[in-house]
Amino acid sequence: MGVTVTAAPARVGRFPQTADINVVPFVDVMLVLLIIFMVAAPIATTALRADLPPAPEMPPPNPADPVFVSVEQGGVVRVGERVVTLAGLEAALAQATHDDRDTRILVRAAPAVLYGDVMATMNAIDGAAYSKVAIVGEDL
Repeated sequence: MGVTVTAAPARVGRFPQTADINVVPFVDVMLVLLIIFMVAAPIATTALRADLPPAPEMPPPNPADPVFVSVEQGGVVRVGERVVTLAGLEAALAQATHDDRDTRILVRAAPAVLYGDVMATMNAIDGAAYSKVAIVGEDL
């Protein structure tokens, strides 16, 4: 807030208040910040040239084909095209994946298959220590 001083003080110690905004400190601060950013911007964009050797060309990794486990109506389970039982699912998966536990296993089921049959198959796959298991949403 600003103060206006009059030549004829009517009352000593009392000055009338004015509603003018003093923008001088604001402008001073903005000019200082402008100068700081003008000096700092070229420093921040300075880059170093690095002559690195080229990266060797490597073929992209070839992910293994997934193994499909199909659950059909009546609890029939297939690994690929081979019909297996839940008890023999672990051995059939080991044969289909060549004992590679990181092979992706895709489980698919017909629409009429009971949820319990699909979950029993998923639990058997989990019990065989396969960690990359997914459910496929396609019809058989």
